[in-house]
Amino acid sequence: MIDKKIILAYALKNAVEHDGKAVAGSVISGLFNHGLDKGGIKDIMPDVNSVIKEVNSMTAEKQSSEFEKLSDIIGHRPERGDELPELPGVGKDGVIMRFAPAASGQLHLGHVIAGIPTSLYVKRYGGKFYIRIEDTNPEKTDPDSYSGFKRDLDWLFGNVSEYIIQSDRMNVYYRYAVDLINKGASYVCICDNEEFKKLVNLQKPCPCRDLTVKENLDRWKKMLDPKGYKDGQAVLRFKSDLNNPNPALRDFPLARINSKKHPRQGNKYRVWPLMNLSVTADDLEYNMTHIIRGKDHKDNAERQKLMYKALGLIDKFPVILFIGRVKFTDVILSKRKIKAAIEDGGYEGWDDVRLPTVVTLMKRGYQPEAFYKFSIQRGISEVDKVISQADLFKIINEFNREILKEKTRKANFEKTSEKESNLTILMPDNKKVFGKTDIKPKKDEVLYFDKFGYAKFNSLEKKGKSEKLVFWFTHE
Repeated sequence: MIDKKIILAYALKNAVEHDGKAVAGSVISGLFNHGLDKGGIKDIMPDVNSVIKEVNSMTAEKQSSEFEKLSDIIGHRPERGDELPELPGVGKDGVIMRFAPAASGQLHLGHVIAGIPTSLYVKRYGGKFYIRIEDTNPEKTDPDSYSGFKRDLDWLFGNVSEYIIQSDRMNVYYRYAVDLINKGASYVCICDNEEFKKLVNLQKPCPCRDLTVKENLDRWKKMLDPKGYKDGQAVLRFKSDLNNPNPALRDFPLARINSKKHPRQGNKYRVWPLMNLSVTADDLEYNMTHIIRGKDHKDNAERQKLMYKALGLIDKFPVILFIGRVKFTDVILSKRKIKAAIEDGGYEGWDDVRLPTVVTLMKRGYQPEAFYKFSIQRGISEVDKVISQADLFKIINEFNREILKEKTRKANFEKTSEKESNLTILMPDNKKVFGKTDIKPKKDEVLYFDKFGYAKFNSLEKKGKSEKLVFWFTHE
């Protein structure tokens, strides 16, 4: 356990440097130099909050004098830097990186945490940052994802070089499929799926594995032909080592037939690439140099490395860093479950104030830089982090408050009845607070309402001849 004097020293230091007000995020950053790990933040937060309350109640003179007594405790320890660790193998032209969300619904807090490191590294080293919208599963593709992703990620990252939509690139994937067949590295399998699994688990080849290149090309054409194979009758597989100790790397699938209508492409295509084919093709075509991905994709990274080798392009395989997941104990981040709840009437839409979606975070007044600070604090680690939404937002709110206090106007605020009010503040629990103010907000401005908290101006509600300002609450 970290000595409370160390917490006090960092709180006093932060207060002296910031007009008498210490904040938890800065104190926590200092404590990493004294053995605090990310998994211990939750346990130490009560002590941090208690010390900050004590420090912030002191006069500026007392804060300075008390800090002088304790400065030696932390004076010789360097504070954690304001950047992520160095990336290996960065060339003189910088990096080429990507963030690749699936188009199955709107982006949420999990995507924020997963995507920010990539954006920060491109900002740091220069180069190109691609957003690749993965929409090659027709029945799981949400048509609203396309515009929603651009809105959200332009706001969050601010350095996107280009948006790539995979379903617009089908001919590229077909070209790679044919190239792999011609190199003898893939084959079209028409075996029953369960029978195939039994064989591959026994490290035995299926009857389709030894077809000639010509026979496989004929079968590939039959997959593409509407009069040929039907859904589920044929799969393009990568031909790998059946003796590989990892069953997941044995003759894995690359493409399958799916005749369902695609929201963007209609019925133009019937053979759709699976992720290892489309990802390998895109990473090669766009010359990716570095990739940050969840550690749950380790098998996929190995599959893609095998494909680079088969194509004779292993020298182009990117540097890959794996990160653990942030697992929330009390919030649903499944796009499928959120979408179902919206359809059932549990939420009003993807921008329902109760949801941790990116559009909601934006409308509530969170600043992208607050999430950058959290990402830097977390670093690049394969360790999963388990945290409640409340504890995460204690940290995010402190960072956000630091940013907002430097650029936010203060406004008078008086709670009133709805009838007497000229503004409505929508709270995170979807309840409304009514009040009066005499300030006129600018478009999308975040204001600090005296003795109430920060809120972002989102719209002007008109009822007859009266108008009411509508704000979304951020935090105190």
